[in-house]
Amino acid sequence: MPNKKAILVDIKRCIGCQQCEQSCQQVHGMPVEHQAQLSETALTFVDQKGEKFVRRMCLHCEDPACASACLVGALKKSPLGPVTYDSKKCMGCRYCMIACPQGVPKYQWSKLAPYVKKCDMCYDRQLAGGIPACVEACPVQASTFGDRDALLREAWERIRNDSSYVPRIYGAEEFGGTSVFYISDVAFESLGFVAPPLGSEPLPALSAAALGETPTVVVVGGSILAALYWITQRKRQVALDELRALDNKKEERS
Repeated sequence: MPNKKAILVDIKRCIGCQQCEQSCQQVHGMPVEHQAQLSETALTFVDQKGEKFVRRMCLHCEDPACASACLVGALKKSPLGPVTYDSKKCMGCRYCMIACPQGVPKYQWSKLAPYVKKCDMCYDRQLAGGIPACVEACPVQASTFGDRDALLREAWERIRNDSSYVPRIYGAEEFGGTSVFYISDVAFESLGFVAPPLGSEPLPALSAAALGETPTVVVVGGSILAALYWITQRKRQVALDELRALDNKKEERS
């Protein structure tokens, strides 16, 4: 079993250079441009709060609500720590967008074949022995990547050795714990951090209860969406086959 990885974001160190968001966009083949919020082409961004800069991204919850709400297992928590997304399984129900209190999953509304987009903590790079592109690009080590337990110890060590830090690690307990956590020299509430609705309890406890109260809606709705997804994919495949057949006939005539 591999050691679980995490990212520690030190808000006190961040200089707002936006190298993290630019590197993320380059690695994922997206337009390199600053955006003021998470989007289908901005999986992380630097949010300015007064004189402070806060990098926003998926927190990769230890027990993610998005994965618990996914009817087909397209989203799941990996043993390494990242919450990954499998577009081949996704049927486009977008329950993950409703379940996430951070508003992280985004949908490609402008695409003919849309998918959900979210940070996966550069899972493929991790499998290849690398580190997330955003961390690699940070020139001042405001973001640090490593074993989760070791990073938590490192975070507490910085807090102990510098009284200007708020004595709290955001993400150590919030939402049941996350794989991205923050330390700061400014109160988290003033930086726009979301207060977990269940404190340190994982959110799936809430979503599971909600789903349990509406089993018929969920099951029937999920079945309908799955059927629509299959029909859409089937139509698309038939259209592609017809185009290929026409091309073959043209080539035979020429």
